[in-house]
Amino acid sequence: MAYIPNIIFALLLIGGLGFFAKNVLRLRRNINLGKDVEVSDNKPQRWKNMAKIALGQTKMVVRPIAGFLHVIVYVGFIVINIEVLEIIIDGLFGTHRIGLKFLNEGVYGFLIGSFEVLAVLVLVSVIVFWIRRNGIKIKRFLSKEMTGWPKSDGNIILYFEVVLMCLFLVMNATDSSFQALDSGNLISQYIAPLFSGLSESSLHLVERSAWWVHIIGILIFLNYLYYSKHLHILLAFPNTYYGKLVPQGQFKNLDAVTQEVKLMMDPSADPFAAPAEDAPDPEKFGASDVADLSWVQLLNSYTCTECGRCTSECPANQTGKMLSPRKIMMDTRDRLEEVGKNIDANNGIFVDDGKQLLGDYISHEELWACTSCNACVQACPVSIDPLSIIMDMRQYLVMEQSAAPSDLNNMMGNIENNGAPWPFNQMDRLNWSEES
Repeated sequence: MAYIPNIIFALLLIGGLGFFAKNVLRLRRNINLGKDVEVSDNKPQRWKNMAKIALGQTKMVVRPIAGFLHVIVYVGFIVINIEVLEIIIDGLFGTHRIGLKFLNEGVYGFLIGSFEVLAVLVLVSVIVFWIRRNGIKIKRFLSKEMTGWPKSDGNIILYFEVVLMCLFLVMNATDSSFQALDSGNLISQYIAPLFSGLSESSLHLVERSAWWVHIIGILIFLNYLYYSKHLHILLAFPNTYYGKLVPQGQFKNLDAVTQEVKLMMDPSADPFAAPAEDAPDPEKFGASDVADLSWVQLLNSYTCTECGRCTSECPANQTGKMLSPRKIMMDTRDRLEEVGKNIDANNGIFVDDGKQLLGDYISHEELWACTSCNACVQACPVSIDPLSIIMDMRQYLVMEQSAAPSDLNNMMGNIENNGAPWPFNQMDRLNWSEES
């Protein structure tokens, strides 16, 4: 009978970690649906970017208030959960505060005291975040794509953090042996009097209840991440590592287009010659669905924090146009999830569902509203590149469907005929100077 709690704990731990591993495999499968790209160059710079942006939060603090609060939550939540290691060992082996067996009271007290202070700072920061989101109602949290589940998700994660931090403090406050040490109870000593009227057995019951709910809550939180925008807690690190290193204004050349140009420029090539029998099928120009995007772009979609900094900096969005870079990433992720569920339901094979990212999720109007200024890329705190998806889908519209706007078609016709975007013959370009 004495081992039953340990067995229950082990089963909960195995179940929680197993379900998390299953979701990680599904996530990896979905991301790998994208095209392969070469991103193994300049590893020192990539490690540096990951250290600065994901670990150092350098792009978060560009907006000081939100950035500073986020750093507190980020550091506090990670550091506090170091104690999860102690909880796991205690749960598996039936020990109590195993850390005291390996550390002297002063060191252990310093660690737990630091955790308690951080827990309070996290609570304050989370409350401010909730007020900013639901009380002050900052504009970037009120966009049309931030209704329904995205709005609820943002609040749910805040409630999670409040409950977990409170449970941690209550667990310490009701632990009589820990309070008797009078070391490390910097905050919990002021909470302990709230339970002073309870008997020793009742106090122990509260402590054990807080302990169990705390670890169960952490396992639930871990598995909730896959379904939440807070998956960026894990994916920010690979996403910043694989982020674009070339200058932001530099666009990639499509290999398929490059090959076509080389063929036209080769005087010995026969443009009317039939392709060889073993020649691969011509590559699709641009992207119309998630499978046409690269795996890095799909990783971007799962990493999106839905913070809205990209959309708030977008000049097209500021002037009332439909484009929202945040929505581009959310739509990409939603379509990718839909494709993944399709594959799961059909024994690992995608069955055409008559839908695609272009048209069913992202409209032509959104794509053509983009000015390609890279403001969204610059603003993103985790190196997401919405512009690359927009440009790939534009390429598909122009090169596969000839569906460019009339103004763009006129411009391209003028470039072809006159060598400039304007409808003037080359001989007439300087006529304006004679008018003066």
